[in-house]
Amino acid sequence: MHQTSFVHPYIPNSVPEIKQKMLEEIGVSNIEELYRSIPEHLRLNRPLKLPQPFRSEYELVRHIEGLLSKNISARERLSFLGAGCYQHYVPAICDEINSRGEFLTAYAGEPYEDHGRFQALFEYESMMGELLNMDVVNVPTYDGFQASATAIRMACRITGRNKVILAGVIGKDKLSKIMDYVQPDIEVVQVPFIESTGLINVEILSSLISRDCACIYFENPNYFGTLEINGEEISAIAHQFDALSVVSVNPISLGVINPPVEYGADIVCGDIQPLGIHMYYGGGHGGFIATQDDPRFVMEFPSRLFGVAATDVAGEYGFGDVAYERTSFAKREEGKEWVGTAAALWGITAGVYLALMGPRGMMELGEGIMQRTRYAIEKIGEIKGVKIPFYSIPHFNEFVVNFDQTGKSTQTILEKLLQRDIFGGKDLSREFSNLGQAILFCVTENHNQKDIDLLVSTLAEVIHD
Repeated sequence: MHQTSFVHPYIPNSVPEIKQKMLEEIGVSNIEELYRSIPEHLRLNRPLKLPQPFRSEYELVRHIEGLLSKNISARERLSFLGAGCYQHYVPAICDEINSRGEFLTAYAGEPYEDHGRFQALFEYESMMGELLNMDVVNVPTYDGFQASATAIRMACRITGRNKVILAGVIGKDKLSKIMDYVQPDIEVVQVPFIESTGLINVEILSSLISRDCACIYFENPNYFGTLEINGEEISAIAHQFDALSVVSVNPISLGVINPPVEYGADIVCGDIQPLGIHMYYGGGHGGFIATQDDPRFVMEFPSRLFGVAATDVAGEYGFGDVAYERTSFAKREEGKEWVGTAAALWGITAGVYLALMGPRGMMELGEGIMQRTRYAIEKIGEIKGVKIPFYSIPHFNEFVVNFDQTGKSTQTILEKLLQRDIFGGKDLSREFSNLGQAILFCVTENHNQKDIDLLVSTLAEVIHD
């Protein structure tokens, strides 16, 4: 092991004299004695190849700012990227509230001071419950990927079964996360989507489900942005075999689209990033899980739930954990699943957003997004050589465009769009090779008609130059 007399400006107890006193306290003469059980051939015996440390805050800030300056954000370019992380408008009040000190570190545990964190999370859960038309919503998990995987595990614990069906279109990254989370003790069966519509193949689904199935999991809207119009039939198929219907939903769509419980969902999950949270280069995510107030379901939530109760003072209420004993905070290794640092700050942020928007605001927002999406589909579909694979199916927020007949690869098209200051969308050519040279485009309320028309004209120029 390498010893040094260097005194690090940020590491406590790095002064040699203090180190020596600590060694004497534990009864050893030098650090090497602490590693004597480690074979010599496993020891490094040289310093790590690390850059020189920054000795001042100024040096560190300058270095980090230099790294960040290499990024090109969606604020500097016109962006049509989506695929799970969306550029919606974030009202200024969302940033104002979530930057307050009492909320900024609201990730988990008990605070030394609490100026309403528990109530803020209770209010978030209540508004999400109203949006989803369900009774119980959790403090956010890390992201929507984890929420989906946890919802599936909940279904397995509730039913006592270890087989699940994943139906329809699921992004490869999310699919990978789900598979990692549920294996090796849960069997996964996948049902393909119909290539002409992008919807779940209900006929194949019906032939694959059996009495040992815990749940059918599907997404609405799915990864391609198409709305699953057979949701009620899919849930009925699950219930016919006493399985559960687990649905992942984009919450910002629920101002115009029925919540999954209306077509039979037992567990609903998703990501709250669209609700007042910046993209943050892929980092602003939090997952929600929702059920009805049934003890069989509530007691299988691994994450924290906040409730309200009357206090000894008339008219005063307190806010705190519900059924805390089911969590790993209480049971540690015996918990349903491990629960650690959560995305509670994003839950508070989403609560601010929902309170600001209200039911009417969410409805108007959803209508505007659907109108913009259909306008973009119509206009791009008019470009010679371009095809819209699922044209006749209702879409929300996203849609697939095929460029096979243009003679241009998706990589070429996206590179040329970027040269013209446009982030064109998500390349699907390798992720879903059966779609050919295809790109997933995203449209939100941030895009006006001029933005969409610019994309259309630039695409036509790129394709035919």
